[in-house]
This record gives sequence, structure tokens and C-alpha cells, in this order.
Amino acid sequence: MTRVLLVDDDVELASMLREYLEQEGFEADTVHDGDSGVRAALSGRYAIAVLDVMMPRLNGVEVLRRIRVASRLPVLMLTARGDDIDRIIGLELGADDYVPKPCSPRELVARLRAILRRAAATADAALADDPLVVGPLNMWPERRSAQWNQQPLELTSTEYSLLEALARQAGRVVSKGDLSELALGRPLARFDRSIDVHVSSIRQKLGTRPDGTSWIQTVRGQGYQLVKA
Repeated sequence: MTRVLLVDDDVELASMLREYLEQEGFEADTVHDGDSGVRAALSGRYAIAVLDVMMPRLNGVEVLRRIRVASRLPVLMLTARGDDIDRIIGLELGADDYVPKPCSPRELVARLRAILRRAAATADAALADDPLVVGPLNMWPERRSAQWNQQPLELTSTEYSLLEALARQAGRVVSKGDLSELALGRPLARFDRSIDVHVSSIRQKLGTRPDGTSWIQTVRGQGYQLVKA
């Protein structure tokens, strides 16, 4: 069973979500403060964490920051509806996706499954499998690993899916709608900036081309394009 960590100071809500997750075939544990959430997330016992932003003392953004120092554990953020600042900060820190509160348990489960599908790696993949190569980028989709200029490229599961989608269409424009479906596993919502924030993070990790421009170009009104060389 896939083990999920729920970090939320709302005891009643966390209990309800845990029961629903268990009905859907997950194993779920709950903790109700940020410090406990960090310790549990770094314990290695969980496949994914669901993290509420609004918690007293150590809030969800700081919890995510501490998790990302030591772990690439997939994280789904629970944010207040319409609170774009916390949502964007969470994505910039490496959250895989977010769900606005109040959320339906069904939507939460759908998002969790989408993230877990993206994060799943093939344990017995051969080390010699052929990489996807675009200029200085090498990607091994079976192992979900990547190198940039022959150096390991550290990506969240969502960033990996986004970059792979762009790499497979290198030199062509990929719409935000297609990227949302491929990388987030859901249609692009109106005013949703998730794709933009994830692309910005990838750009920072790739650096700039020799002429100072970005490896990922924005094509206004259409989408994004990964430059071939």
C-alpha cells in the first residue's frame, strides 16, 4: 500500500482525509504541527506528503523548505482558496502541485495519484538505457534521471515531467494546456500560474545559453519551447 503523510493542524479535516484515503487503498498517517511534519517527511516511510500551508508556529512553506534541503519527496500543498502568494512560493520551493482548500477528497486523491504516477521510477531499469538527448541535456525517462552538461540535474517530479515534455518536442512550441496535462495530470485552469512557476525554476537550474538567452523560450500567447542547441 502507498503510504501518505498528512500534515495539517485541522485535526478533524486530517482525520476525514485519512479515512477517505484508506478507503481508496492508501495507508495514511497524520501529524498536526510543522516540526512533526518535517521529521515524519524525512523518515523515509512515505511515498508522498500532503502539507497544509496555514499552520501555527512552523507553517507549511517553512516545512517544505526544510524538507527540500534533504529530500525530493513528492509534496502536495493545501492552500487557502485564492491565496496566490503562498501557492507560488510553494511551487518555487519545489512543491509538486497544490489543491485549494476546502477541497473534495476525490480531487485530492486524483491529484495524489497523478503525482505518484509521475514520480514512479522503474526500479530495475538498465543502466545502459538510451537517453533522450537535446544539446547538453540527457534524460533517462525510465529512471527519471537527468544530466545537464554531464552533471546531475536535480529536478522535482513535476519539473522532470515538464522538461521531458519539452525535450520530446524540442524546437517546437508546446502549449501550457498540453504541459499541464502532461506534467500535472490535469487541465490547465484559468489564471493558474503553476506551469509558469515550474518553468521558471527549471530555467534557473539550466542557466543561460552562450548568448545570454534562456534555454526555454516563451512564445507569447502559445506556450514554451526548448531550444535544441
